[in-house]
Amino acid sequence: MTIAFYAPQKAPDDSVPSGDRLLARLLMNILDRAEYPVELASHFRSLDRAGDTQRQGRLAALGAWEAQRILRRYQARPPEERPSLWFTCAPSHRAPDWVGPVVADALEIPYVVAQTGYDPFQDGGPWTLGARRMADCLRRADRVLQLNGGDVETVIKAAGAPGKVQVLEPFLDTALFSRVDADAVRVAMAEAHGLDPARPWLLTVAMMRPGHKETSYRLLARALRHVPGRSFQLIVAGDGAARPVVEEALAPLSPLFLGELDAMLMPPLYAACDLMVWPALNESFGMALLEAQAAGLPVVAGRSGAATVIHDEKTGLITPARDYDAMAEAVAFLLLNPGLRHAMGREAAWRAQRHNSLETATWRVQQAIETIAA
Repeated sequence: MTIAFYAPQKAPDDSVPSGDRLLARLLMNILDRAEYPVELASHFRSLDRAGDTQRQGRLAALGAWEAQRILRRYQARPPEERPSLWFTCAPSHRAPDWVGPVVADALEIPYVVAQTGYDPFQDGGPWTLGARRMADCLRRADRVLQLNGGDVETVIKAAGAPGKVQVLEPFLDTALFSRVDADAVRVAMAEAHGLDPARPWLLTVAMMRPGHKETSYRLLARALRHVPGRSFQLIVAGDGAARPVVEEALAPLSPLFLGELDAMLMPPLYAACDLMVWPALNESFGMALLEAQAAGLPVVAGRSGAATVIHDEKTGLITPARDYDAMAEAVAFLLLNPGLRHAMGREAAWRAQRHNSLETATWRVQQAIETIAA
């Protein structure tokens, strides 16, 4: 079974790192592990961050053209060399799938959606076109795989049948996070950056984009300024267009900015720190929060779709959205209780290995695909 893979928000081979790109790469990895031949069907990006209705109309027209282009390419092949299934990764009202349903219908093959960002409340607002297209995609889908289950009832209602929606626990390559000498990395970082290894190190990992990311950084700065004594060192990994604003907001905390790091440098960074902190405002998929836990790092995060990867009071603490006082209290509490912090970190690493590994996710995805392909 050959699978045509498509990510309308960001292709897996895009040059700019992000959680969306990582998710697309992980899903392609899983399909490959399941021994399905996978081809990247399109690089067409339907993303509109601004809510520009004219731009969305143009993207819809381009998407229709792209669908016909792909269809001509596939129909020129012998039937046995055409895709047997279309798989769309992380579509949303901001980046709807204008391509997959058209191709799947024409080729009469199953259509699968993974990690949809469907939000019916966007219908009637700046992203009405995208919201309505997403509703159409969910109705057309033969299977919807949701990696975060917070909005599953909304997705089921849009899809039209409970049996079409399957909730998967988020996943990552846990092996990368279990082979780290945390003590050695901490010593090396302390020497390289003049850090005090005796102080707790707080870590934030996020791109610095205008919008929700920038607002999260502002909330983070406000929360950490309210932590009594500020007896910690803040370390920030990330970069982007909003970096000057982020640097200004965090300046009173004297953070260490590491910039954008290669993916292979992240597991040792997580392991060397003491606590991950992030407001996660309006985020639906918490890959960095899951990575931190896989490395044995407990997490304090604001309530959101992303925070569903945290087991509250077991692998970290979830605070009310936008409540910087509550976040400050949660951080202060864990800083004052290193034994609890370490216990949460051990629990986090164990849960990630047991429930969030690529091996576990591969089996679950394979079962879902085999069911609809039968």
